[in-house]
Amino acid sequence: MSIEARLQELGIVLPEAAAPVASYVPVVVQGGFAHVSGQLPFIDGELVTGRLGEDISVEAGTAAARACGLMILAQLKAAGVLEKVERVVKLGGFVSSTAEFSDQPKVINGASDLMLDVFGEIGKHARAAVGVPALPLGAAVEVDAIIALAD
Repeated sequence: MSIEARLQELGIVLPEAAAPVASYVPVVVQGGFAHVSGQLPFIDGELVTGRLGEDISVEAGTAAARACGLMILAQLKAAGVLEKVERVVKLGGFVSSTAEFSDQPKVINGASDLMLDVFGEIGKHARAAVGVPALPLGAAVEVDAIIALAD
């Protein structure tokens, strides 16, 4: 089954791939891998902002991480490599949070679970989930990815 068909089966409509907000490209394909730059969470076209442990709940943070995952898929599609995904190798998750907040892994599960839903076994990946004091544009979450591609 194609990835596009799987997305349709799951009722997932990918957002438009976001343009970079600084001097970088969204996806670099090199040596059989797609390196996807950090993606911010847009839900219904609005950037999800705030800090976990301060003004945003774990549930809202998890939804934001899922939105980052959707943007990763949108960037892969825009780069013309979505159907070539052989394995989700690693996700890097960054959560804007207070010093006391320690549920970053639960938040980043939003992106991880999406990869498992869409790709199945090849969606299982290594991961980092870290708390940071601030993210670009005040975003609540940012997620980047390393994706292995088939020839």
